[in-house]
Amino acid sequence: MSDTDTNTDTRSGSGGLRTPIVAVLGHVDHGKTSLLDKIRGSAVTQGESGAITQHIGATAVPLDVISDIAGGLVDPDDFDLPGLLFIDTPGHHSFSTLRSRGGALADIAILVVDVNDGFQPQTIEALDILKRTQTPFVVAANKIDTVPGWNTQEDGPIQASLDAQSDRTRERLDERIYSLIGELSDNDISSDMYWQVRDFQHNAGLVPLSALTGEGIPDLLTVLMGLSQRYMKEEMEIDTTGPGSGTVLEVTEERGFGTTLDVVLYDGTIRTDDTIVVGATNRTIETDVRALLQPRALSEIRTEKQFERTDEVSAAAGVKIAAPDLDDAIAGAPVRVVRDQTLDAVTDDVEAELAEIAVETDENGIVVKADTLGSLEAIANTLQETDIPIVRAEVGDVAARDVAVATTADEQRNRVILGFNVDVLADADDRADHEDIRVFQDDVIYQLVEEYEEYVAEIERAQQDTVLENIMRPCTFRILDDHVFRQSNPAVVGVEVLSGTLHRNSPVVVFDGNDPERVGILKGIQSQGEDLDTARAGESVSVSIDGPTVGRQIKEGDELWTELPEKHAKILEQELRADIPADEREALSRYLDKRRNVDPFWGK
Repeated sequence: MSDTDTNTDTRSGSGGLRTPIVAVLGHVDHGKTSLLDKIRGSAVTQGESGAITQHIGATAVPLDVISDIAGGLVDPDDFDLPGLLFIDTPGHHSFSTLRSRGGALADIAILVVDVNDGFQPQTIEALDILKRTQTPFVVAANKIDTVPGWNTQEDGPIQASLDAQSDRTRERLDERIYSLIGELSDNDISSDMYWQVRDFQHNAGLVPLSALTGEGIPDLLTVLMGLSQRYMKEEMEIDTTGPGSGTVLEVTEERGFGTTLDVVLYDGTIRTDDTIVVGATNRTIETDVRALLQPRALSEIRTEKQFERTDEVSAAAGVKIAAPDLDDAIAGAPVRVVRDQTLDAVTDDVEAELAEIAVETDENGIVVKADTLGSLEAIANTLQETDIPIVRAEVGDVAARDVAVATTADEQRNRVILGFNVDVLADADDRADHEDIRVFQDDVIYQLVEEYEEYVAEIERAQQDTVLENIMRPCTFRILDDHVFRQSNPAVVGVEVLSGTLHRNSPVVVFDGNDPERVGILKGIQSQGEDLDTARAGESVSVSIDGPTVGRQIKEGDELWTELPEKHAKILEQELRADIPADEREALSRYLDKRRNVDPFWGK
């Protein structure tokens, strides 16, 4: 690939129009990668002699190739934009990573939804990110070929495929499509089949397609080009000879070059020997470009990691940058070329952008680590929406210093590290085990947060169980007639538990009106000669009560209560009411009513 090849499909001279950047999002297994592969494969087939260009992390498909794939739906004479640049790594994780000042780096997105599965948690998560970043998108209703009775029309436009289906198959597809339109509506998105949409600024166009058979792909490319041309043309106007601006997609080690940056360039030009400013952990890096690298050929990129040098690259494009001192650079950080402005001015600009992405932290909370600034921001937003506090949030693998921060937490629920798409270093793993710090890892945000929430729920259940074990609970029981086995020292009588749970060593009271009078301590419970710790409502047992004499303080037929301290009554009513059985709640209400007839504020 020559230098000319690198730039042909991404710019049109100084002050030209750059290629719109397209990202692909959706739930796992709904076909994001398959869709990208199909578009890329079709482009290779149509472009034969290298008409499309493989970039680092992106594939540029020029307008004439899109027109060939679209089969007449796209007339090149109707468009000024040079084509489309597809980000190769699908998913809202990479979408969040790719950002520019003020929002997402991608200009337009494809939300892939399986017509059979409909909306799934990651679909909603992706939709939330699209809405938050105000990124226009098209809904790709994928896997239409799996509708029972489907008659495949390979690589054709969707209308031709629909015309080839039976009425029953069309009905089955319509049911699935309108279900998706309903789910989009439930998420505050108005949508319709793309050919029915009149106002794309307020309605999402839905394209039925199959990433497997290629049906509907011409329509998808048509809609993407149409939306870009109509609504984004002004945004695509850049000075391709001006200083480059981009975002770090990935920080990688490259043999012979050391640490390199995979960058998506969305404005201007970057050249060999340019001075650049790059965002890093808690600082900026100022360095000089030593080499710009691009894949050697499209057909080789998947099997051979071989690159060739180029002198310059213009937006929009993906490029690998080799330069000194890049070890602390972080994915998702801005990259700026220093050319027309002073180094200080560019550095200030990068620092300001890093500050925009910074996660707000609390004095107490959990530690969060993520692989990129964008994903760190996305997970932080999710945690903040669910009121989960964060004490530290950084890009990078989980290290021993992160464990050290987690050990300072004042609550068990905060002695936690969430790692999104990162590794746990060996020394951190050992220290976490030793310090009893829980580390959760996942590459799906909602799953990571769910795992943490389940852990917190377990802690709360355990704490409530502990509280319940150490708190007096209401119980009322009646002395049975003809069941006095001993009158005193201690009194031994047969009783029926009316409500609640009777515990050994509980103070026993009898109510004289609404005033409780303590008569003794319940020392033992027996059933058929076996000692018990508790007896539940409905059970009849014999009990020994130290203190009273039967016939004086207590007598057959009396209703007795276990005494409830005021503090315990308050906790039961205000915090644990839902955690005790219905009969205990009934006993608690009766006990409170009696006490509050005398003192209205008792236990409040």
